[in-house]
Amino acid sequence: MDLKNSTILITGGTSGIGLEFVRQLTAHGANIIVTGRNPEALNDTKKMFPAVKTFQSDVSNPQDIEQLCERVTAQFPELNIIINNAGIMREINLLDSSKDLQNITREIDTNLSGTIQMVHQFLPHLQKQKSSAVVNVSSAIAFMGYAIAPIYSASKAGVHTYTKVLRAQLKKTNVKVFEVIPPGVTTPLQKDFEHQPNPSQMMNVEKMVAVAIKGILNDKPEIKPGLSKVVKFMSRFMPDFVY
Repeated sequence: MDLKNSTILITGGTSGIGLEFVRQLTAHGANIIVTGRNPEALNDTKKMFPAVKTFQSDVSNPQDIEQLCERVTAQFPELNIIINNAGIMREINLLDSSKDLQNITREIDTNLSGTIQMVHQFLPHLQKQKSSAVVNVSSAIAFMGYAIAPIYSASKAGVHTYTKVLRAQLKKTNVKVFEVIPPGVTTPLQKDFEHQPNPSQMMNVEKMVAVAIKGILNDKPEIKPGLSKVVKFMSRFMPDFVY
């Protein structure tokens, strides 16, 4: 997949993995569009990367996605790649009944439904391009449940399965489908967790994104940086040990 001079939309591109994608893809010569919920974070990203175009949008809101697609495709008809990276992760005790029904599914709304709805909305436009791609960021947690983040675990398992089926259905089209499956990565995603992950098991975000981009350039459908390969293997042959 050629990235130079591609026009790439990155959801959740103001921090963590998304921001590192902005940094490295800009260096590859791509034209970058960043979306996010927080206007201040979007402004900060614009200051760091003046050439980047920013749009405030919440992937958990279907109306926002519809408006985003209409605006972006009108202003950037050459858009040919979307990276569904936006995600949230919370430490949740399932025995705690204080969260209401809408609150308990926030990871599903952002991580899973947001990814599905972004693809659904932008796919007709991507199919018009000579070469295009969908890149979905899932997680090694798709292969194993992370006990303290149960809804996140379910959402990423859903993203993994959805991406495999999407790839199968788009096999005969011009739209390539990639899945980036990060292990634990040094980002702010778990900064508010009471139970912090083991730093020795976390992958540097710069290295993780570099591996992901190399995989996309080499047309590798499933990109498993760092410990992700090990986690997938162990989830198949030693599932009890993984849990």
